[in-house]
Amino acid sequence: MADPHIPVLLKPLLRAVAPVSGVWADGTFGAGGYARGLLQAGAARVIGIDRDPSVFAMAADWASPLGERLRLVEGTFSDLDILAAEPLDGVVLDLGVSSMQLDQAERGFSFLRDGPLDMRMGGEIPSAADLLNSAEESVIADVLYHYGEERAARRIARAIVAARPLSRTGELAEIVAGCLPRPKPGQSHPATRSFQAIRIWVNDEFGQLVAGLSAAERALRPGGKLAVVSFHSLEDRIVKRFMQARADTGGGGNRYAPVQAAQEAAFTLPFRRAIGPDDDELAVNPRARSALLRVAVRTDAPAGSVDARALAMPSLPGRR
Repeated sequence: MADPHIPVLLKPLLRAVAPVSGVWADGTFGAGGYARGLLQAGAARVIGIDRDPSVFAMAADWASPLGERLRLVEGTFSDLDILAAEPLDGVVLDLGVSSMQLDQAERGFSFLRDGPLDMRMGGEIPSAADLLNSAEESVIADVLYHYGEERAARRIARAIVAARPLSRTGELAEIVAGCLPRPKPGQSHPATRSFQAIRIWVNDEFGQLVAGLSAAERALRPGGKLAVVSFHSLEDRIVKRFMQARADTGGGGNRYAPVQAAQEAAFTLPFRRAIGPDDDELAVNPRARSALLRVAVRTDAPAGSVDARALAMPSLPGRR
């Protein structure tokens, strides 16, 4: 069985950002795979940031001998420029839930392992149970549709409200499965999209992502590299449009979009397309099958801002 904690697209990432040097931030430290890879590839220091404090205790055995080369900080990557507190030569973000968290039934992320209906990555925020047991049916339906692209959102939301109060992941998975056709061989579990949507809702993942990309822009020194690994189309679309928007110098315009004010490009894009896994990686790490890597290189232009609406960030109706 493949190691579930293999960092996805690590080798392509290290090739894409080579040569690796200076100070990097790993904004989603997790099991520490990217941080270790960066240090082995030549980074002088890595600042490991994670909103889940439990990951630092699990890294203690291998992290301690690194001394000052690895600094671990609890927090969200939306504040990475503040948490790093120094100019950075690179930033790595690995989006979504980690396989390590999925493996822990008590965290409530997995529909395959019954556990408390939690889904919090860290911090004092409402759990999935808190939200599902108190939100209006229409809000739950909007979450499922806009964050999970679930076409049966209204039917599932109605069933969730009818079954309240919910407290276990197994209960939720059973409710969702009962609203959908039985999957054919090779298809994903019926609850996949719903669990994704609820997890994103609980942790404000899209809001965090937009804020984190802007924080990386502020933190990176000229020539610094931003590398982002995403696992589903909604995340990748935000990353792609952010990088395109911040690499655009403005001007132009057409009958669909107004002429933009001229501005200095904050990034250059060294690759025309996202980088995916090769056959060798898929053979040892099936989790990589949906992963995409995008890379941007910081210019010396001042950090700017970007409108989240221009990034096609999914949002709930009436809650922009």
